[in-house]
Amino acid sequence: MLEKIIVSRTRRKIMQILFEDSSKALYLRQIARKIKEEINGVKRELDILTEAKVVIKEQISNRTFFRANKDWLFFQEFLHIFFKNSKTVKLILKNQPILGKINFLVFSEKFLTRTPINKTEVYLLIVGTIVLPEVVKLIAEIEKDYGKEINYTVMTKEEFQFRKKNKDPFLWNFLKEPKVVVIGKEDRLMK
Repeated sequence: MLEKIIVSRTRRKIMQILFEDSSKALYLRQIARKIKEEINGVKRELDILTEAKVVIKEQISNRTFFRANKDWLFFQEFLHIFFKNSKTVKLILKNQPILGKINFLVFSEKFLTRTPINKTEVYLLIVGTIVLPEVVKLIAEIEKDYGKEINYTVMTKEEFQFRKKNKDPFLWNFLKEPKVVVIGKEDRLMK
């Protein structure tokens, strides 16, 4: 789908890895190796992205590093777009039929930016009639790629509606934060 919007394959791959972990800076050869593209093509695309302010170029010691520019006007939108195109979301959608009937599957933006959360917060909310053992297996697989434990919560649709109606602080703290709805519609989630 993104091929039609960002026609340069190399640019798309660069943006995907820089937005997938926007907390990390990578140097030119790292990027070229990760995306398996020629270094000259990668350099050309990084120059274009730097000029457009999508990427920040930083000199550290004798290396030039590149990172997603969190101050770029469209940073949050592209963060969400590239997350929806990530291995994590593809894995969830591929396994959706065995997870049960999911009404909403929502990630906190803190998951996308790898922002640490406290013990009373979650990165992921799943609402529906869920097959819990399958969800546990899926989360374990996502955690391997993510590199740390993922706090999540599962609720039935009825529990979700009850807690939302009764202004449950745990739920409302999650809902009022920036988030990405992977399954379901945000307007229905907030209704």
